[in-house]
Order: sequence, then structure tokens, then C-alpha cells
Amino acid sequence: MELRANSGPIMSFSSKWETKDQGPGFIDKLRGSVRPAGPLKPQIEQANRQIRVLISQLDNTVNRIKQRDSTIFKNVVSSLAKHDTQHAAVYANELSEVRKMGKMVTQAQLALEQISLRLGTITDLGEIADTLAPAVSVIRGMKESLRLALPEADKEIGEISSLLSTVLVDAGTTEGISLNFTAANEDAQKVLEEAAAVAEERMKEDFPQIPAGVFAEPEKEGLAI
Repeated sequence: MELRANSGPIMSFSSKWETKDQGPGFIDKLRGSVRPAGPLKPQIEQANRQIRVLISQLDNTVNRIKQRDSTIFKNVVSSLAKHDTQHAAVYANELSEVRKMGKMVTQAQLALEQISLRLGTITDLGEIADTLAPAVSVIRGMKESLRLALPEADKEIGEISSLLSTVLVDAGTTEGISLNFTAANEDAQKVLEEAAAVAEERMKEDFPQIPAGVFAEPEKEGLAI
């Protein structure tokens, strides 16, 4: 990996941050070495573009969940209107599971939006550690949830996490940037908690409340909610 410039053994700050990458794509570099050559900014921008794609996919997933929720909710209401509490409870149980998925997807979408905004504000190498370390922690923390919501995007999620992690390593080894993983994890947890709180509010606003007492009959029969 060639990092030499005419002025010395290490590329200048400007070259390291701004110069556009040449040669193989970033995924090829990840597969070919522990730490990719070239400037960091294009790699961060590439990761952010992929995150924006994920956000769009999650938005589509939320819309599908809303449609499914609406259909099941109508079945609950219809069953109750017929005094068929047994089927109403079955539908309500299914509705509860759909809404759990809806909240999880909404939380992931909100957290990724926050990460995307942060990545877009990076202007120099000094901001990398404070921004990327929490971003990596958030994405890793949501990986299982995202896999359930978007199984087809599992590979891309892994690539984003690997790319941001590699940029962090590159910044630390070539520029001497120190990483505070404790602070990064605390920041990541804060992002996830804030996203969960907002997701909870959105669920209350966007989804009608399940009629009270609808779970009573199945619970007597041992059905879990």
C-alpha cells in the first residue's frame, strides 16, 4: 500500500482526507487487506450512501407493516362486532407481534438517520473517532434487529460496519487518533434509547389502540401475548 508523497513518507492531511480513491472499489479493498489505502472521506461518504439506502428500505418496511396492521386491526374489530372474542384475541395477539416488529424497525430507522446525519457533519480527521466509533456500535447493536427486518440487506449491513470499523483503524494507525470505546458505547446507547423513545411515540400516533380486554379469553386458554 503506497502512502508516500513527494514531501515525505506520510500523505499530507489534505491528501489523506480529500483525495479521491483510485483503483478497486472499497469492498475489494476490504477483502484484500486489513486496512484500505487512500483517503478516508470517500469511504465515509460511501458508507453514508449505503446507510441512506438502508433507511429507505426500512421506510418501505414500515409502510408494509402499517398496511398489515390495518388489515389485522379490522379483523379484530369485525370479530368483536360478532361477539367472537376467541378469534378477536387471536387477531389481537398477531397484531401485538406485528407492532413489536414495527417498533423495532422504526427504532432502527431513527437510529440510522441519526448516524447518517453525524457522518454528514464530519469535516476533518479529528472528528472521526467521536463520530464513527458510536456509529459502529449502533450498527452492531442493531444488526440482529435489522437482519430480522431486512434479511436481504444482511450483507450490506455487514459491509457498512466493516467499512466504518476499517476507517477507524486506519485513522488510528496512520494519524494517531485515539479511540475511547467506553464513551463511544455510552453515546451509542444514548442514540438507541432516544430512537426507542421516539419510536414508542410514533407507534402511539400511527397505530390505533387495541381494544381493552381483547386478550382476556386467550390468556385463560394459555395463549401468550
